[in-house]
Amino acid sequence: MEGGKKVRGSFRQNKYTNLRTAKKPPSLHSLPATMAGESSTTSTSLPLQDRVAIVTGASRGIGRAIAVHLASSGAKLVVNYTSNSALAQEVVTQINSSHGQPGHQPRAIMVQADVSDPTQVQSLFDEAERAFQTQPHILVTTAGVLDPKYPTIAETSVEDFDGTYNVNVRGTFLCCREAAKRLRRGGGGRIITFSSSLAATFQPGYGAYTASKAAVEALTKILAKELRGTQITANCVAPGPIATDLFFAGKSEEQIKAVAKLSPLGRLGEPKDVTPLVAFLAGDGGEWVNGQIIRANGGFA
Repeated sequence: MEGGKKVRGSFRQNKYTNLRTAKKPPSLHSLPATMAGESSTTSTSLPLQDRVAIVTGASRGIGRAIAVHLASSGAKLVVNYTSNSALAQEVVTQINSSHGQPGHQPRAIMVQADVSDPTQVQSLFDEAERAFQTQPHILVTTAGVLDPKYPTIAETSVEDFDGTYNVNVRGTFLCCREAAKRLRRGGGGRIITFSSSLAATFQPGYGAYTASKAAVEALTKILAKELRGTQITANCVAPGPIATDLFFAGKSEEQIKAVAKLSPLGRLGEPKDVTPLVAFLAGDGGEWVNGQIIRANGGFA
């Protein structure tokens, strides 16, 4: 569910993220396939082997990158999307062609669901269990919307405010509520929500969005405490500005350049700057990190 006009971000992403002398990293589509099934494969090389991960908003942006990265770590993926089935199918095809095995069940499936609808969220989990014949282990909630008009609070309509909260807060709440009941208990259960570093900087023009992300942070910290005894952890990742369509929408070149300069590293973040953190939190190594808000932003906030 992406609000506002569609922006083609690839050129801008290259322009404002490759401000380093290091070798340019591979694109999502050039990630090497995992050598699944080989006897030399260890739990270290595939730390999420056969764990089922549901990623909301996984057809594009950060969600897409996370889905691909978790699959490269051995996870089976439920790629959630709201409206663009073609983009979701691209992600599923990429994962299955890179990490699937002929004659075996797919490593990834796509499930359409509006995260703000409780019945559809329940169906999302139902489909995960049906497809992989097990309880899901991991939930990552990247589905979110942002008003590309960047109105002041005085200029924000009630409809736009409600629309932002409906997806960002209600959607996260419904997914977390379902996950708290249905994720695998006794080890390996992970809930990873998404906020924004804007919740720490309070920028004008982001009133509804920032408020919605602050609410997500509060929900996550409380949820972590309520899950005592289940061995399910709950953490929130709060990236800084990331070069995705959601970020570029409605911004001029001058505005983008100014935001890129705010980081001490002098560039916009990229999805690949966030995916390793999510994979760490999703794995066994991240078990002792619980109830935390992690601001992955290059020093932006």
